[in-house]
Amino acid sequence: MLRLDDDLNGILLIDKPAGLTSHDVVHKIRQVTAIKRVGHAGTLDPLATGLLLVLIGRATKISQFLVDLDKCYEGIMQLGIETDSHDSEGNAVAQRDVQGITLERLRASAATFEGDIEQIPPMFSAKKLNGKPLYKLARQGKVVDRQANWIAISKFEIESLSVDQANFCVCCSKGTYVRTLVHDLGQMLGCGAHLLSLRRTKIGQFSLDDAFPLDEICQMSRSEISNLLLTSYLAAKSS
Repeated sequence: MLRLDDDLNGILLIDKPAGLTSHDVVHKIRQVTAIKRVGHAGTLDPLATGLLLVLIGRATKISQFLVDLDKCYEGIMQLGIETDSHDSEGNAVAQRDVQGITLERLRASAATFEGDIEQIPPMFSAKKLNGKPLYKLARQGKVVDRQANWIAISKFEIESLSVDQANFCVCCSKGTYVRTLVHDLGQMLGCGAHLLSLRRTKIGQFSLDDAFPLDEICQMSRSEISNLLLTSYLAAKSS
């Protein structure tokens, strides 16, 4: 007899809206499909939008292959204001003049981050210290030493500058905090910066162009969702 969980297995490409955690998206997919085995590969902060790989059924077993894939993003940074979380959800901790920050200077500074670099995780992150997430310590007003991690930035390009806001794109390895990349660029420039918005456009060979908005998927039937599932990657990694 076919179990309910057996008819849906694969990768679902979802365009995550702002305001939801990746776990929120997984919960919604569990509700609409009535399947317990649902996970995701590659967390997006609530502020961020864009491509989220949701794994359904047997696809949850290949998560380790997907989280290691490189990722690409498009975003907007705010120059002149530094926040404790490195994004717009945090509190401003410094404000500086942006006079003298040109598009050429921005591009030249961003290019220095390309390659293999060390990055210190932000205090507002899920990284753990002695079993306790850093964000819990940060909410208590504590700042502790964090170990730097090696990451790889294959592209960090500034596309445009309008007064004190810059549009950029970045492609990077797993474990990269884009908001911290923006923060560190602001520190290099001497004016400070934080992330205003972020949209993930690619994960490995998977593209946002092929994703469906979460609200549309939540209105679909199980058979319609089944038609959206990508199964070839699952078959390749399971063989």
